[in-house]
Amino acid sequence: MRVGVTYDLRAEYLAQGYGEEETAEFDSEVTIAGICEALLALGHSPVCIGGVRRLTECLAAGERWDCVFNICEGLKGVAREAQVPALLEAFDIAYVFSDPLTLSLALDKAMAKHIVCACGVPTPAFGVVETLDDIDAIDLPFPLFVKPVAEGSGKGVGANSKVTTTEELARAAADLIERFRQPVLVERFLPGREFTIGITGTGRDAEALGVMEVLWTENAGAHGYGYENKEYYEGKMEYRIVDDAEAREAAKVAVAAWRVLRCRDGGRVDIRSDANGCPNFIEVNPLAGLNPEKSDLVFLIRFLGLSYIDLIARIMASFLKRHPGLAAKGS
Repeated sequence: MRVGVTYDLRAEYLAQGYGEEETAEFDSEVTIAGICEALLALGHSPVCIGGVRRLTECLAAGERWDCVFNICEGLKGVAREAQVPALLEAFDIAYVFSDPLTLSLALDKAMAKHIVCACGVPTPAFGVVETLDDIDAIDLPFPLFVKPVAEGSGKGVGANSKVTTTEELARAAADLIERFRQPVLVERFLPGREFTIGITGTGRDAEALGVMEVLWTENAGAHGYGYENKEYYEGKMEYRIVDDAEAREAAKVAVAAWRVLRCRDGGRVDIRSDANGCPNFIEVNPLAGLNPEKSDLVFLIRFLGLSYIDLIARIMASFLKRHPGLAAKGS
């Protein structure tokens, strides 16, 4: 198959003057090369496209592909991850990973939590601060954890994310609203273990690849797996595959949330346990990082003895099961 690949190249945005944290979700040349090499190894013909504007230009010029492998995060708005799949749907082009509704819901952490909570998936109690006047309505016991409502890659999470007083909450919320120009998610702080679960498949076929525990060293920044700890993890973070009873329960919670939010093909779910060791849904990443060198999902599959090509193959197998016509066409 001729497979278009859509992505936001981080280097291009840095060259335009955007900052390191602003571009944290975007991809490197290493990631795009890794994906294309894996698709080639699986018998496909990858074609690099780029971001939503370049995709628009290609479509307007009449260019088409059998399908698109979409990892485009977008730049502006709470629906930014939905822009490429929405455009592809308008042109009736099949694409890998989740649809516009799921991507918009997942990016807005509060909306995702509303949905999973209504469907019986455990998640810490939470509220949303759109302006500082909303703080008076937050009726949750301290300590609390605050972060931007619609960011990924740990953006906005750091040493000030855990708050223990109303004054600290107000300062942290004011800072995040000013920096990110969006509401702030406020949730009960969970002191237990932190897991990330890799998932492939769609609907009933979705399954956990494995459970990776995220551990802090004494050099890590405090309170949360934030941007600094994710981006510069060496010497700060440790990762290990776990398969004890709590980890298996975390996998069940992750798969339940994945299915409730109708995520597709592959991604990652973050889980944290409460003081009693009960795993809770924190957030889902239906466009998980695929950097062959330093993405959590890639760490996880390698710890399990799988290769990068194995991961892309599982993702493509899920996609092709949803599109049997393309599967029949083959490579």
